[in-house]
Amino acid sequence: MKKKEIFPNKATQGLVFQEPLLFEISKKDRATSISFELEVPPEKIENLLPENFIRENIEDFPELSEIDVVRHYTRLAQNNFSIDLGFYPLGSCTMKYNPKINEFLANMENFKNLHPFDPIENCQGTLEIMYELEEYLKEISGMPYITLQPAAGAHGELTGMLMIKAYH
Repeated sequence: MKKKEIFPNKATQGLVFQEPLLFEISKKDRATSISFELEVPPEKIENLLPENFIRENIEDFPELSEIDVVRHYTRLAQNNFSIDLGFYPLGSCTMKYNPKINEFLANMENFKNLHPFDPIENCQGTLEIMYELEEYLKEISGMPYITLQPAAGAHGELTGMLMIKAYH
């Protein structure tokens, strides 16, 4: 396959990415099937979410084999700093897929327009969500404390490094 240069200017050579999007390498009815033994009893989705948030399928969702997904993200990681080969993977926070529903929820008026100086009585729903997220993360990780303070990936990595430093 001949690689097409996106930025032909030689001055931007380090920014050239040849990796296609997941949607571009998707093939109809290609999927991976991984099953795990559950440690908790299964729960019906109807008992967990309101009916208007349950969907039958995700329109135009990429269909890929497991190896296609692993190779795709490994190639992206190597363009970054190679999170698999280097010590400090700056930018590794971008190596993920954000489902459209998450973008939709994060873009809701009550979230995106929240301000630190808003009256506390107007923030209770958001504070409840943040508290529940902290509790879930504590349970999942087995850690006694969780912070949602870092504002971005690099900030989170710095927070982690400072926690390691404080521990040692």
